[in-house]
Amino acid sequence: MWGGRFAEGPSAVMREINASIPFDKQMWRQDISGSKAHVAMLGAQGIVSTEDVAAIDAGLDRVATDYADNGVPDDLALEDIHMLTEARLADAIGPAAGRLHTARSRNDQVATDFRLWVRDAIDAVLAALTGLDAALLSRAEQHAADVMPGFTHLQSAQPVTLGHHLMAYHEMVSRDMARFRDARARMNLCPLGSAALAGTSFPIDRHATAQALGFDGPTRNSLDSVSDRDFALEYLTSATQCALHLSRLAEEFVLWASQPFGFVALSDAWSTGSSIMPQKRNPDAAELVRGHAGRILGCMTSLMVTMKGLPLAYSKDMQDDKPPVFEAHDLLGLSIAAMTGMIDSATFRTDRMRALAESGFATATDLADWLVREGGMPFREAHHVTGRVVKRAEELGVTLDALPLHEMTAIDARIDARVFDVLSVDASVASRTSFGGTAPANVRAAVAAARGGEMA
Repeated sequence: MWGGRFAEGPSAVMREINASIPFDKQMWRQDISGSKAHVAMLGAQGIVSTEDVAAIDAGLDRVATDYADNGVPDDLALEDIHMLTEARLADAIGPAAGRLHTARSRNDQVATDFRLWVRDAIDAVLAALTGLDAALLSRAEQHAADVMPGFTHLQSAQPVTLGHHLMAYHEMVSRDMARFRDARARMNLCPLGSAALAGTSFPIDRHATAQALGFDGPTRNSLDSVSDRDFALEYLTSATQCALHLSRLAEEFVLWASQPFGFVALSDAWSTGSSIMPQKRNPDAAELVRGHAGRILGCMTSLMVTMKGLPLAYSKDMQDDKPPVFEAHDLLGLSIAAMTGMIDSATFRTDRMRALAESGFATATDLADWLVREGGMPFREAHHVTGRVVKRAEELGVTLDALPLHEMTAIDARIDARVFDVLSVDASVASRTSFGGTAPANVRAAVAAARGGEMA
């Protein structure tokens, strides 16, 4: 491969450490696409003859068919998917294959292939997140009016609806999708034609290859083109943020599936048993989603550290750019699929949620707000009075809406029977009609808006 510069071949260890074919073979489709676009441009520019272009194009199709049918072999002597494809092409069509590498380098070739791969990965993630979001919207609509405890510090705070709670994750998923779309738009420039680092003296048409590969245009600086991996880092940072959101939702499922909570029953498809305790139903899928977030974060950190301090232009360190991206993509795809399946199939125990919402004095803020509105108190005074009412209800072992009126008036005479209109959990959630609030009508409107107004 290196021609006459080296008299001896690499040592066995050097061959192994230098080869990337065991992992970069994932990019064979992108490598074929990039090569076909490149040779078509070479023909259009009169750099390679029409006959050789036709032979190379047909030969690349044969190589692609062989890869699809038989897989890509790990030939360490050929180092990477680019050299393997060129060697297979030479086997198929002979010396004309050598013209394919005119006016390009493996540096711009891998930069192009990797961008194409990451772009495809983003499209796959967006499709998966669309399915996850649809599941969230469906269950949120179904449970728009079902009351559950809302927590701060994992303490019962105020009642909310399950639909409102699920719509919070819709908001997270929406931001995740926006980040991936932004990353895709920013990366959609084509490095092909930048050659090793300085461009080429051949009269190539970089705009033509960019258009053929679905890019918005060519990259603007050849040094940056071959050394830029921002697109991979942006994919990983977006994947990490998405994985953190999935981990939060997974943690909720782990908590909710436990006996002390009892908010959800996971289906058999998303649970496992114990080898010794026959009663167990473990939320292993949710726990693995939670665990995958840490691994994806590690992938992001790995590439950031690899790229830190690399001088321009290409360095061999950058061969290690692909494994963390490939690993993160696989883990993220599994995590999204698992969470979508769990949300679709989970049985939410809304009776248990309501019971706990009613038991934690969660409407105390509603009482304080009522004292401000109807009793004319400053909020801080109302807060103090409400605290005394809660303490009395706790002493008697009753909920706020079951506390006798005389007990409340003994604490403050400005309280009257109208207070019971706001002390139930249903009244509480129904009153939260401010934009973004938990009122069932708000939840239904939010679902409709998320679906593009189809139900408005």
